[in-house]
Amino acid sequence: MGPIPPRALCCVALAVLGALACLARLPDGRTPWAALALLAALCAGCEQLSRWRPAGRHAPQGMGAFFPVLLAGAFLLPPSAAALVALPGALLTRVEQRPRRIRRVWRAAQLVVAVWTASRVHGALGGRESVVRAESPYALVPAGAAVLALCAVLTLLDGAVLVAAERVPARTAWRGLFARSLAPLAVHGLAGLMMAVLWRSPYGPAAALLVLLPMYVSWWVFAQYHRERAAHQATIRALVQAVDIKDGYTRGHSERVGRASMMIAREIGMDDERAEVLRFAGILHDVGKLGVPTRLLRKDGPLTPEERRVIELHPEYGHEMVRGIGFLGEARSAILHHHERIDGSGYPYGLVGRQIPEFARVVAVADAFDAMTSTRSYRRARPVAAALAELERCAGRQFDPRMVTALARALGRHGWHPAVTADEARPGVPAQTPGGSRRTESAP
Repeated sequence: MGPIPPRALCCVALAVLGALACLARLPDGRTPWAALALLAALCAGCEQLSRWRPAGRHAPQGMGAFFPVLLAGAFLLPPSAAALVALPGALLTRVEQRPRRIRRVWRAAQLVVAVWTASRVHGALGGRESVVRAESPYALVPAGAAVLALCAVLTLLDGAVLVAAERVPARTAWRGLFARSLAPLAVHGLAGLMMAVLWRSPYGPAAALLVLLPMYVSWWVFAQYHRERAAHQATIRALVQAVDIKDGYTRGHSERVGRASMMIAREIGMDDERAEVLRFAGILHDVGKLGVPTRLLRKDGPLTPEERRVIELHPEYGHEMVRGIGFLGEARSAILHHHERIDGSGYPYGLVGRQIPEFARVVAVADAFDAMTSTRSYRRARPVAAALAELERCAGRQFDPRMVTALARALGRHGWHPAVTADEARPGVPAQTPGGSRRTESAP
């Protein structure tokens, strides 16, 4: 990593000065040192526990118990004392990127300012009295305001460091930050409020610690899900890279088919879970090419009928390869049937109309669209409008008209911004005439 921009250093310095100002009134007679020490130790312990990631290195950092403890401190302690609770844990934060020391200092200053503000807002609204009296309905309003204040300060500082360190435009630096942070912080706020109420109850701090148990369990479950998802992505990435290496002429094609398939899925109202599986189908639709001899995939001249029949086996090869990968679900049928045609003239089984699975009908349109709009060694890419016109001409015979219409609507709204094409990635490849085509894509 290169030197830190001066603007970023100024941002860190200002945050540190703000944190010091928040801690300035700490040594006074109202500071409950025992509660402060216990909460600070608990916060640091949660941070240390989060370093032990049972789900592996891909597990999300932070166990979800860090913010509930911070917010419990904001609900229980005066502002300066609550701010100090954040300091030990923040300085122990796991940092992957360099410079680690400056990043830890930034995180500590950010949390100190945010927790001090939350505690200040909570106290101004009479929140500490409602916690002592355990008046739950009345305690929710000041606690909610404190969470909003915490989220606002974290968002403000996160956006500021993006502008200063990453040179993100100011008009986009804060876009969506607050909304993405609010929901998880609201859950943490409820857990923190429960901790504070139990802390002040006759059962004492020991009962408050029980709130952290379900938070840890939820983190562990989420970490397991995260690990499984990372494994899925790694499996797909390895398969796609293998296909791209073997058939370099269509490098990037799989990712673009996945993207176009997602555009169609959103347009026809497919739910998010199925749409994600459909994206896998688009990305892996040509994985069966791994079973086709490389000399056929890279042949510069026209294919003989026998060679074309061998290439047309790739959907069955692909289906056989992924048959045991459970998380692909419906994607397996798309891999097998994406070369079927509505009129029954496709392969491998000549299915007709609705006999073709929905995923396969989507991928067929996405596959043909990207094949036509990508540059190949034997022809230039067609304009998007010309490709859509060709799809519409073949709708009802080769393609499902509903999927063609959905793609056209999605492109009209969002446009098409493909990645680098195969020829651009392989400079110096001589262009061939259409008569010498090694045409294996799905263009009509």
